[in-house]
Amino acid sequence: MKNILIIDDEINICTLLSKFLGKHGFDVDTTMTGNAALKMMKEKNYDLVLCDYRLKDTDGAQLLQDIHQINPSTIVIIITGYTDVRVAVEMVKNGAYDYLSKPLYPDEILNLVHKAFAHKEAEQERQAVRPVESGSEPEVRETLLSRNQSDKNDKYVYGDSDGAKELFRQIRLVAPTDYSVIIFGETGTGKESVAHLIHHHSKRNQQPFVALDCGSLSKELAASELFGHEKGSFTGAINTKIGAFEQAQGGTLFLDEISNLSYDIQVALLRVLQEKVIRRVGSLKEIPVDVRIIVASNEKLSESVQRGKFREDLFHRFNEFTIYIPPLRERREDLPLFTVAFVNQVEKELDKTCGKISPEVWECFRQYSWPGNIRELKNVIRRACLLTPEMEDITMSALPLEMKESFLQIPDEVPVSGELAILSNDNDLKTVALQAEYNKIINVLKEVKYNKTKAAQVLNIDRKTLYNKLRLLNINY
Repeated sequence: MKNILIIDDEINICTLLSKFLGKHGFDVDTTMTGNAALKMMKEKNYDLVLCDYRLKDTDGAQLLQDIHQINPSTIVIIITGYTDVRVAVEMVKNGAYDYLSKPLYPDEILNLVHKAFAHKEAEQERQAVRPVESGSEPEVRETLLSRNQSDKNDKYVYGDSDGAKELFRQIRLVAPTDYSVIIFGETGTGKESVAHLIHHHSKRNQQPFVALDCGSLSKELAASELFGHEKGSFTGAINTKIGAFEQAQGGTLFLDEISNLSYDIQVALLRVLQEKVIRRVGSLKEIPVDVRIIVASNEKLSESVQRGKFREDLFHRFNEFTIYIPPLRERREDLPLFTVAFVNQVEKELDKTCGKISPEVWECFRQYSWPGNIRELKNVIRRACLLTPEMEDITMSALPLEMKESFLQIPDEVPVSGELAILSNDNDLKTVALQAEYNKIINVLKEVKYNKTKAAQVLNIDRKTLYNKLRLLNINY
C-alpha cells in the first residue's frame, strides 16, 4: 500500500482528499502545517506528498527542499492557486513532479497520483537497465500541460476550463472513428492543433498528416495543390506534382479555411469524396485515395451555405461531426496555463530565463478581449520576453500599444450599468461620438441576434476592431 501525505491549511481539503484517496487503496495522513509534516516524514516513509504552496508557517518552495532532504525519492505534487501557477512551474523545474490548480477535482487528483507512481516505476526500471552515467545532470521535467493532460511527450496545452475539457472530450470521442470533421472557431483559436490532436488519437496516426490552407490558394492553383498535376499540363508545369490527397494517402488531410474554395473546386472535391478517386490536372487516370478529411473555418459553414458561398451537398459530406473551439475570452481560466507554456517555449527559443509576470500585466491579460486568441497571446509573450531583460519582471512597458491603451482607457470611459457614461457635458464632441457609436453597435447586434461575426460585417469593420469597441464601451453580449 502506497503512503500519501496531504499538507493543506484548509481542513475541508484534507478531509475530502483523505477519504477519497483512502477509498482507492492508499494509506493517507494529513496535516495543516509544514513543520508538522516534516516531523511526520522523519517518522514515516511517504511515497507521495500533496502540498499546498501557501501554508501559514512556510511556503511550498522551502518545504519542497526540506522534503527532498529527508527523502529524495518522495514524489511531491504542488497544490496552487490561480495566481501562483508560474511559481508552481518553477518548483516543477526544481524537483516537484507536477502541480494542481484550485479548485481541485478528486478524479483528476487520482489520475495524477496514479500517473506519478507509474512514472516513478518506469524511471526505476529504466535506471535498472541503463544506469545513469557518472557526472550527468538529472533530467528536468518541465510541466507545461494541465492536470487533464495524460499523453507523454505531448506538445499540446489542453486547458482547464469547462470549454477546454469539453473540447478535448469531443476530440477523444471522434478521433478513433473515420468521420469527417468540421472545426469551427475564430482566427487564432488553434484549429490546426485540434486537427493534429484528432489525427494523433486516431487509427491513422502512423500515416501522414497533411495541412493545406485553402485561403491562400488562387482558383488556378487550388486543383493542382489538392489533386496534383502532370508535367506540361499547363504553363509552368515543368514537373509532375503530387497533390495533397496523394500526400496524405492512408492518413489525414486538413483543409483550413475551406469556405474560400471556388465553386468549381467544390464540385471536384465533392466527386472525390463520393468516388474516393482523384485525377491529377492534365491526366485521365483515376487514382484511388484513402484519406480522412478534417476541414476548418472561422465562420459557420451552414451560414456560408445560406449565403450561397458554399455548396450544401458538400457541407453535408463534411458535416459528420462538428467541433467548436471557444475563443480565449470565453475560457479565461486557461490564461495562466497558456501563458506559462508560452513563456517556457520562449525561454528555449531565446535561451534566456524570463522573470515573473507582474500583477498589473496579469490584470491586463484578464481584462483584454484577445481578438487574436491563443495565437495573439503567444505573440504577446514572445514580444514581452524579448523586450524584458533576463530575470526581470515582465511589466506593462513590454506589452503592445493596443493592449496598453485599452487597459489604461477603461477607467475613464467604461459605461455604467450597461449604458454609456456621460463623463462631460452633452456638447463634448468625444462624448457625442461615443454615444452614437454605442447606440449603433447595440442596434446592429440586436438586428443580427448578437452574432458578432455578422455584426462586424454589417458595420464594415473586422472582428478585432469590433471586440475592441465592445470592450471600450462595456458592451457585454
